[in-house]
Amino acid sequence: MTARVEGFAPVCFPESRVLILGSFPSVKSRAEGFYYGNPRNRFWGTLCGFFGEDVPKDIAGKVEFLRRRKVALWDSVTACSIHASEDASIRDADRADVAALIRGTAVRTVLCNGKAAFAYLSGEFLPTHVRVVCLPSTSPANPRFSAQAWHAALAEAFEEIK
Repeated sequence: MTARVEGFAPVCFPESRVLILGSFPSVKSRAEGFYYGNPRNRFWGTLCGFFGEDVPKDIAGKVEFLRRRKVALWDSVTACSIHASEDASIRDADRADVAALIRGTAVRTVLCNGKAAFAYLSGEFLPTHVRVVCLPSTSPANPRFSAQAWHAALAEAFEEIK
């Protein structure tokens, strides 16, 4: 039997330009208390590396980095029953209201961190000015991760503000 668990609140600011949307926090992230808490996950290294910065050491530093770089974070599933960290085992999912989150922000691009995040977002009616991109998951379990794909998507999303 899988336990029903809650995800994290979104990290979003009015000036956020890009929303990076995961599927649901891993067991290690939930234990850490923040997004992408598994040290083997390539998310923070990829994102911070794009901006030429070191990964912040703590949650407050990560939040400040996100604010400064105009990035919002959330997951497409806000609560669910899940076995371990397996996206395929997600049941009884509460889907995130992404359209409501980005209303009143500067978000123009949603980068989905993996196919599951993209699948749970599908069917959501986002404003027509918002572009959605599905990227390979940064999870350590994904052998098809592509730093180049992430870099290209980030470069395009931040082209006018970098």
